[in-house]
This record gives sequence, C-alpha cells and structure tokens, in this order.
Amino acid sequence: MKSYKIFAASIALATGLATAATPARAQAAAAAAATAEKVTSPIITRVITVFTPKARPEGSTWLKAEVIHADAVIIIVREQANERMIHTFTFAPELKDKMQAILDKGGLQYGDKVSILAMPGQTVALRIHGKPSKPL
Repeated sequence: MKSYKIFAASIALATGLATAATPARAQAAAAAAATAEKVTSPIITRVITVFTPKARPEGSTWLKAEVIHADAVIIIVREQANERMIHTFTFAPELKDKMQAILDKGGLQYGDKVSILAMPGQTVALRIHGKPSKPL
C-alpha cells in the first residue's frame, strides 16, 4: 500500500510541475502585443569619427629607409632594399615644423627606421613616418 501512495504522489507532483511550467496563452499574446507597440532606439555609447587618410600626391612613392644623419635642414638615409643606395632629402615647407619638433625632443638618430614619401627623381621629402629612438 505504501508503494501505491508513493506512486500516486509522484504522478500528482509531475502533473503539477508540467502545468506550472507552461505559460498561459493570454500572457504570450500580451507580451507579443507589448513588443509590437514599443520600438526602442539603440543606445549610443560613443561616437566614432571616420578616419580619412591624407591624399597622396599623384606619382609619389614611399621609400623605406634607415637614417644615417638628420638635422633641421636635411635627412640622409640608406634604403632598406638596397643598402648601397644613399639618398639625401630636404623637407617640404609643411614638414619643416614637424621635423623641428622631433629635433627638439632629441631627433632621429643613426639607425632609426623611417618611411619617406617623395616624388621619383626629386629630393624633397613630402612626409616622413618613423619612430625616433631615445637619445643617449
């Protein structure tokens, strides 16, 4: 008789759990209607500005090089692709202020890696990218 009571209790418990877990139809319809009525706008956390690179002059090329000497007027570099090729560049007017600021902080030292934007056959550096090493 005890097994019959245990069996009946377990059936009642299973039936109670099964009916309690299913949502009522009215709740599902109300939830669908509530989401259809209100549409929320996205939350903007920060604004990202689009980076537009500077326009490169037509026909210019980047030269990857190693600094031999650099001062306020010229930069002498050695090509990384051909170590026997040595180039001397003067600075474009808009580059002179940037180079003076670099020189005030210690300047470009021998062996620093730089990239120089210049027109083929000319000796004027339009832009220079590179990280100056710390002076001794």
